[in-house]
Amino acid sequence: MTWQPDSWRSLPIQQQPHYDDPDALAQVEQQLSAFPPLVFAQETRELYRQLGEVAQGRGFLLQGGDCAESFSEFGANKIRDTFKVILQMAIVMTYAGHCPVTKVARMAGQYAKPRSSDNETINGVTLPSYRGDIVNQYDFTAAARRPDPQRMLDAYHRSAATMNLLRAFAQGGLADLHQVHGWNMAFVENNPLKNEYQALADRIQDTLAFMNVVGINSNTHPTLHETQLFTSHEALLLNYEQALTRVDTLTDKYYNCSAHMLWIGERTRQLDHAHIEFFRGIHNPVGVKVGPSMQPDELIRLIDALNPNNDPGRLTLITRMGVNKLGEALPSLVQAVQREGRHVVWSSDPMHGNTRKASSGYKTRNFDDVIGEIREFFDVHRAEGSHAGGIHLEMTGQHVTECTGGAYQISEDDLAQCYRTQCDPRLNADQVLEMAFLVADHLKP
Repeated sequence: MTWQPDSWRSLPIQQQPHYDDPDALAQVEQQLSAFPPLVFAQETRELYRQLGEVAQGRGFLLQGGDCAESFSEFGANKIRDTFKVILQMAIVMTYAGHCPVTKVARMAGQYAKPRSSDNETINGVTLPSYRGDIVNQYDFTAAARRPDPQRMLDAYHRSAATMNLLRAFAQGGLADLHQVHGWNMAFVENNPLKNEYQALADRIQDTLAFMNVVGINSNTHPTLHETQLFTSHEALLLNYEQALTRVDTLTDKYYNCSAHMLWIGERTRQLDHAHIEFFRGIHNPVGVKVGPSMQPDELIRLIDALNPNNDPGRLTLITRMGVNKLGEALPSLVQAVQREGRHVVWSSDPMHGNTRKASSGYKTRNFDDVIGEIREFFDVHRAEGSHAGGIHLEMTGQHVTECTGGAYQISEDDLAQCYRTQCDPRLNADQVLEMAFLVADHLKP
């Protein structure tokens, strides 16, 4: 079927705001379409290649970042802290798994969020739901909750600034391998479960020391001084995504230039709806969330719609089922993909299926549930002869108290100390590094 960047507009669509001024919306879309791309097609093709290696069992995908980026918390320190912790996780996983780790951040565009209801009611007052800073504001007032297309321009400029800083960090020395491992050694030294992680950290330290003795260091090999970090977000607001979709002059193919990788959420993956239509025409690597209600035949139709040529690296299936559901729901899906010979990256989102409300009223997730779902994910793929290809985390490099558990035993009473998320609870820096050491055990060849 003929595809154009705007062909999605003729189809049903979910999770979209209602803008009350169509002319203002059209004007913003026109402005965005004239702005420079945030990422470049050649970078996107490199991510595609790396994910192709993951799909064929020769790599691992580490994807993580904020539940939803915030205009109010936008700043260099926050970007730096998340960049650092992703690198810290990656070095542990790379060493343990003896395979390259592709690093993809939920950054520089993760400003839109799906909601379970179009409206929110508090004390008898009903207003539109908060859909992320790219759409409206979090404050519960009529003015704040009014969808404003100008916020797409604000999101673009913040994303551009984030990309600029991430590229500087990746190439300017912050990613130096020895420095990153030094951060990990400090994490291990201060962790209550130090003895469980010390052996792996010491082996990495010995390897780096040996490399330095034989002349392999940051001065002689620049690759030890820099890294690649790709960006991603849920492509929910299609007005914004279409405006940043361009034809690559080298290949004459359409690329969404808002991020290297985009994904479709569980609430917007209907086969005959707008999001699938938009995604099937762009040449980025794409992902789709897979919940426990997914049936094998439905999954195969979804794969065929998004990856009709069966190209390794094109499609990542991100499971989000819950610790008590994945073991029952995932095997039949993996079997169907294996049986039909489809090339996909399997990645685990252990966050969304394990959200609950604490007695204090805060939304939270328990560390043991999160790591439990990851363990089940690896166990299922091992049993089915499939490759467990990645993890997808809502996380931050800051020391928030939003998820309970972990080595520092954050309790429900601790949540109020530093609960900053405007949407879903995130693992903090210590919790995700602890998770990296635990996941490392499953990556050993």
